[in-house]
Amino acid sequence: MLFVVAAVVVAAQSAVAAPYAAIVMDARTGETLYETNARTRLHPASLTKMMTLYITFQAIQRGEISLDSMVTVTKNAAAEPPSKLGLKSGQRIALRYLIRAAAVKSANDAATAICEAVGGSEAAFTERMNRTAKAIGMTNSTFKNCHGLTAEGHLSTAYDMNMLGRRLFFDFPQYYNIFSRRTADAGVTTVSNTNRRFLDAYKGADGIKTGYTSPAGYNLTGSAQRGNKRIIATVFGGKSTAHRNAKMAELLDLGFREAPANAKVRKPAPIDTNALAIASAQAAQQPPLEMASLTRSPRPQARPGSSAAIAAAAVVNSMQGGIESALAQASAEDVVAMQVAQAVSFEGEGSDSGIAPRSRPAMQLVAASPVPTSPEVITRMSTSGGRHWGVNVGRFPSRTAAERQLMQIALAETGTLAEGLRKIIDRPGGYDANFMGLTQDQADLACRRLQARAIQCFAIGP
Repeated sequence: MLFVVAAVVVAAQSAVAAPYAAIVMDARTGETLYETNARTRLHPASLTKMMTLYITFQAIQRGEISLDSMVTVTKNAAAEPPSKLGLKSGQRIALRYLIRAAAVKSANDAATAICEAVGGSEAAFTERMNRTAKAIGMTNSTFKNCHGLTAEGHLSTAYDMNMLGRRLFFDFPQYYNIFSRRTADAGVTTVSNTNRRFLDAYKGADGIKTGYTSPAGYNLTGSAQRGNKRIIATVFGGKSTAHRNAKMAELLDLGFREAPANAKVRKPAPIDTNALAIASAQAAQQPPLEMASLTRSPRPQARPGSSAAIAAAAVVNSMQGGIESALAQASAEDVVAMQVAQAVSFEGEGSDSGIAPRSRPAMQLVAASPVPTSPEVITRMSTSGGRHWGVNVGRFPSRTAAERQLMQIALAETGTLAEGLRKIIDRPGGYDANFMGLTQDQADLACRRLQARAIQCFAIGP
């Protein structure tokens, strides 16, 4: 009888075995060397954290947050199931440690704390994950959370995750080394890499991320370099850690055999930041999170009969329909240049002990040079009550684009920015769009509300 029961159990387990998928790519060129079921939508498990970390690195480069930022752990983050770092509700911990825990240990509580800190809420961050996925060509991925635990509709493909792994290598080389660390200091404890067996066993392996849930099976996106060849591969649906690692070794071996000895490196095309900006602008037209029960959020109306109302109406009407076209003209090279200028390494100079601190980019609160044909857009400003703070909502390739973004945000967020001065500062890399003349509390609140709408911003201090 026991043999019969055992046979039934084995048969049942086989029937629900996770589907297998795999892909091998020449990381230098993006050429696919082998694939099977690579475009099938499956459960990605903790490979999801690659996207969480990708957006976090992006936010650091854009000055939205820094590695030194202290994150307050919420009840939601602390309650996430294992694997976890063991964070407590109300605990404050530096972002750098959360990144290490999410990348190395695959800690779910750390991943959730990251996305709440960067996005303002888990829901807002997952929306950003989906917009970013679409922008980089992950057309078969849909994210519902930041950590990868099974959720209805939370799906991706081996092809999409392989592309994301390649993106991490090329778009954030200064951070990529985190994925090859066997251990890391995560603040409250030292964590061990979930991928350390493969990293130690396969020659040239240097990353990047494991994942496991029952519906997903054992997943892995791995990368290795030998000589001037770099191969990246992804496995979905491994039967065990050992089976997954063996499959990954086979795939990488295949890649090194098939890839040409010399190939010109073709980096992934820059992300279409214009499309992301347009998506954020469209999201800004939705009601704030506190007003989610409302069915519509009408545009604020100026008092009729006043000259201010007439002027405001003329400005809004002249800009209607032109926002997307202006944003579409933004130069991707300017954005990339700004990101490169702000990039910092995980490693300190002459140190291999961990992620090096970085400070928020200093913003000089000086007036821009006069532009006769396009004066600064100014509303009203109070110099009393400590109103020396502001909010930066982005850098744009033209003054017109910056003005339009400021006007659109002002119309959508009158509750917190009504007392702000809209100010544009000409920088070497473009035009900074700022709301000035706020108190610190007003600036912090406004930025939190904008981030909840997936609008990138950061507070500017005196």
